[in-house]
Amino acid sequence: MKTVFTTGEAAKICKVSQQTIIRCFDSGQLKGFRVPGSKFRRIPRDHLFAFMKDNGIPTDALEDGRRKVLIVDDDEELVELMADVFERDSRFDVRTTNNGFDAGMLVHELRPDIVVLDVMLPDINGKEVCQRVRCDPALDDVRIICISGMVESDKINDLLLAGANDFMQKPFSVEKLLERVCQLLDIETIPSATTPQSI
Repeated sequence: MKTVFTTGEAAKICKVSQQTIIRCFDSGQLKGFRVPGSKFRRIPRDHLFAFMKDNGIPTDALEDGRRKVLIVDDDEELVELMADVFERDSRFDVRTTNNGFDAGMLVHELRPDIVVLDVMLPDINGKEVCQRVRCDPALDDVRIICISGMVESDKINDLLLAGANDFMQKPFSVEKLLERVCQLLDIETIPSATTPQSI
């Protein structure tokens, strides 16, 4: 799922002229940013979605606005728990896998907004998955949150240096994980009506 659009792409999605998009961008009606060192304008998905809503433009062309989450863990029960919490929040589209090899393939195929990545996988460790994702500039927007029961602070630091955006120590409540994911994706945290479950 694309997370940032050019003015041309935004114009196609909104079914208006590129000049209209540029005018709305320059007037501040459509929020976005300029690419450093150039005059190119870029519009993040959230801002485009809000702009379309505000102006009564159907948002179907922007897909459904849901964020793609890829959960990678070899503990099937844990994956089920995490997936359940994300699926109950209608803003997320959830995929899961239980090994690092498939995780690498799925990241390229799905372009998820965020990866919840267990560090201790049976085949490739989480640090290596982080490095592989960060080697591809096309995946720059993918956020990675590593989870593990390990405690060594130097290893946590290694993960962050390898490209992880955040780290959570097991056990943690799934609601806390959802909260962290929302923070990383810069979306509103919706309080859960369910009892927090620790995993």
